[in-house]
Amino acid sequence: MWNNKLDFILHISKLNMILSKYFDSSLWLLWLNEFIVLYHLHNAPEQTLRRIDLAEKVGLTASGITRLLLPMEKIGLVEKKVNPNDARVSLVSIASGGKKQLDDALIRMQEQLDDKITQKQTKELENTTQLLKEIGTQFLWK
Repeated sequence: MWNNKLDFILHISKLNMILSKYFDSSLWLLWLNEFIVLYHLHNAPEQTLRRIDLAEKVGLTASGITRLLLPMEKIGLVEKKVNPNDARVSLVSIASGGKKQLDDALIRMQEQLDDKITQKQTKELENTTQLLKEIGTQFLWK
């Protein structure tokens, strides 16, 4: 029995795996998850986010984002920051090494996206992106 809703979700899941494998091997010094973290930090006010907010943006749990950030911190991609308002709140910001890696990765990623996504597909991306955001919101574990 064919179910277009299930088929849609299965295709999204498969696309996620394909993109992870593709970009993990083509961003040179970054994994896709690291790129996503750096991208969100770069676009955050003062390039800093609470760990829990970053976890939500990336789609991980608090412990999952901590496991991802530990090696990134060790190699100088991100850094811990002290929250002047509340010492219990853990902040993370993009480090200078992370900025450099992100700049290089953004160029490579844009080239690859321009090569793989056609002009016709580009025109449909805005509506598809909005649809994915709406569906994702309905599945949040809040």
